[in-house]
Amino acid sequence: MTATATLTPVHGTEAGSPIPFARLVRTELRKLTDTRASRWLLAAIIAATPIVIAVMLFAAKPDDLTYRKLLDYTQTPQELLLPAIGILAMTSEWSQRTGLVTFTLVPARGRVLRAKFTAVIALGLLAIAVAFAAAALANLLGGLRHGSGSWALGGAGFGELILVQLTVLVQGMAFGMATLVTPAALALYYVVRDLWSALFSVAALKPAAPWVDLIHAQSPLYTHDMTGTGWLQLLVAAAIWILVPLAIGVVRVSRTEVKST
Repeated sequence: MTATATLTPVHGTEAGSPIPFARLVRTELRKLTDTRASRWLLAAIIAATPIVIAVMLFAAKPDDLTYRKLLDYTQTPQELLLPAIGILAMTSEWSQRTGLVTFTLVPARGRVLRAKFTAVIALGLLAIAVAFAAAALANLLGGLRHGSGSWALGGAGFGELILVQLTVLVQGMAFGMATLVTPAALALYYVVRDLWSALFSVAALKPAAPWVDLIHAQSPLYTHDMTGTGWLQLLVAAAIWILVPLAIGVVRVSRTEVKST
């Protein structure tokens, strides 16, 4: 007796064909809003920026009510919260035990990782756009307090602010991939990273800080006075704090066995 195997299309895909990448991205975006932790984080990011802007409208000096300054004020809450989104996106397959289903439907784990990166960065850019819009509205309202109302920032300024946020977002994803455990990744990002930065704030080590500490290397991006040497220092520090854990993470995600329990 001979048995004939047939392939049944999954959600409208042709038998044997890979799931379209756009569908993978949509799935990863949905995963980012499926858990309670992710929903609270997204809500915090959306709410924190307008709240910070509203406080600064009342607390800041009128001369500080410029588009550039107001954008700077939005950096802190986003820099604190965006990396957590990246971490959860990368650790959820193991912490929520969804990896067995995900990697069974899509055995090519590299495609899953690319979809995750695309989804998280798209979400990060949306959060950054909210910050830009909130700062623009606040700059208009600043006229009620006789604020400066200056719109001076320039294309380089926009690019530097976006780069800061995307850098911390990708760093969060890299730490999540390298550990595959949410608490460990959070501790590595929010504790070890800051302790390392504090260590290189000591006078004896401060000259080397921009080369080996990403927080110090990013400082000129906040003040919009990045030099050629500063860009080189940023690249070296990013290689240490982003590319190395990212490479470790790719290996771990590719080789770690996914368990159902």
